[in-house]
Amino acid sequence: MMANSMVNILNFAQPFRLDKYSKNMTTSSLYYPFRDLNFDDQTCFLSGEKATELLTIFPEWFMDRFNFRNDSFEMMDKLKSVTYGELTIPCSLPVKKAWEKLDENIQKAFDQGYDAISTMDDHLLFLWLGRMVYGTLFHEMSMEKKRLSKYEKTLQVSPFLKERFGLFHLMLQSIIHPMEFIGEKKPWSITVVKVKFSEDIMNYRDDTVNLMFSLAVNGFGIIASLHDNQVVADHQINILEKIGKQTLHPIQFEELYARFHYSNYLLQYEPEFIIEKQEDKLTIEALPIKENSQRPLFGFWDEDMFASVLAGYWEIYGIEKKKILKFPNPILSYLEDPYTRDFIEPEKIKLPF
Repeated sequence: MMANSMVNILNFAQPFRLDKYSKNMTTSSLYYPFRDLNFDDQTCFLSGEKATELLTIFPEWFMDRFNFRNDSFEMMDKLKSVTYGELTIPCSLPVKKAWEKLDENIQKAFDQGYDAISTMDDHLLFLWLGRMVYGTLFHEMSMEKKRLSKYEKTLQVSPFLKERFGLFHLMLQSIIHPMEFIGEKKPWSITVVKVKFSEDIMNYRDDTVNLMFSLAVNGFGIIASLHDNQVVADHQINILEKIGKQTLHPIQFEELYARFHYSNYLLQYEPEFIIEKQEDKLTIEALPIKENSQRPLFGFWDEDMFASVLAGYWEIYGIEKKKILKFPNPILSYLEDPYTRDFIEPEKIKLPF
């Protein structure tokens, strides 16, 4: 649900519209591919300019560092399979240079480890993570549009998703257009914690529909809800405070992401923003999400459903749902003692890492 009569974007050259914004919305030089569902190979995915370059969805150094360039990437339709290195999106030269510059900064932070990543401007992390999430979404949309065209059908996306993806895409354009994110909350939740693996491996998950992302390497893990006005992280603040700067066992990190992911699923309100043109830049203010008496901020936390989510993440440890939720025992957790709610020390977990 978007705020009414709160948006005022003025003096831009090309049309930019988000249907749920106020009637006062005018024009913008910012690109909005979801109006016409434009995901072709000739148009820059970010700026709408003519595409002259290809950008890998996953950064070159990142694929080489963790040796997954030639690993198979499974498409949503489960019918096609390409390698991570083959996943590219069309872009202009200025856009490619902007991402390459950001990549240099992120790579340096990765080399320095947790301290550098945890203190990095979360706007930069949002952009870096967002490239992979949006790039995957773009690729899926493009492939589906081409597939449907063979049957003389057109791609259909609900107004709700057009709104969500359009706002996400708008904020990604802050890498090439001056934007300032103001207010107490950011439009996203990004959490960095310490994680220990036995070797330099990479654990990556994303959910393009709900704009969720997790990444864990030896030293740290990142969990991001990229379109929530920070409420998902706030919802999990108690366990985050218990974790602090302790180094998690990988199974604890998986549980933490499961909590974020399920919380995101239960969120019953769409974020709202005030977006204004201020001289030579755009300002975006993430508004506090207000609940009403008829509908709480989050839906009911169903332990049975959460156990199903957790079982999917713990599959590598051979832990099935029937072990996670076994009546009358409380749900299994490796983060908190189910009776005392005390944080479980990672060293006490007798599982491989």
